[in-house]
Amino acid sequence: MSRIALYAGSFDPFTNGHADVILSAGAFCDVLVVAIGIHPNKTPMFSASERTQFIEDSCCTMPLAQAGKLLVRSFSGLVVTAAREASATLILRGLRDGTDFDYEMRMAAMNAVQAPEIQTVFVAASPSVRHISATLVRQIAGLGGDVSAFVPPAVAQALAKPRRLV
Repeated sequence: MSRIALYAGSFDPFTNGHADVILSAGAFCDVLVVAIGIHPNKTPMFSASERTQFIEDSCCTMPLAQAGKLLVRSFSGLVVTAAREASATLILRGLRDGTDFDYEMRMAAMNAVQAPEIQTVFVAASPSVRHISATLVRQIAGLGGDVSAFVPPAVAQALAKPRRLV
């Protein structure tokens, strides 16, 4: 039986921190579904198709991708619903610090009540990416700063271009 994990987020933009979590996932899952959340009340910087392309391009050399075991799709609604639709038995969450831990523990408890058959697995971010957040990347890029140390090259190039919100 394959261990299928779902890693959900907005990935707006996709960062080196996200890539770090995806790389770590190969140690404990056979298939990883990266699920891009589409929220009707949020206006993303990048479209779902752009975010999908960034993830696929940035992760193409990772072992899961090389084995054809990295899938990227979008979803709207509950993460547990997306996990069930993907036949996932694991929900993957990255942790940078104690603030993330407190929030993610509450979310894991809520998900466990809604979907007791799905286990949440926490992955600690590597020290080299622990400080990166998509929110800070958006703020720095919006003020014209260089974000190339925080995101894959294609994302940095896209962020350097003047953008309209999607």
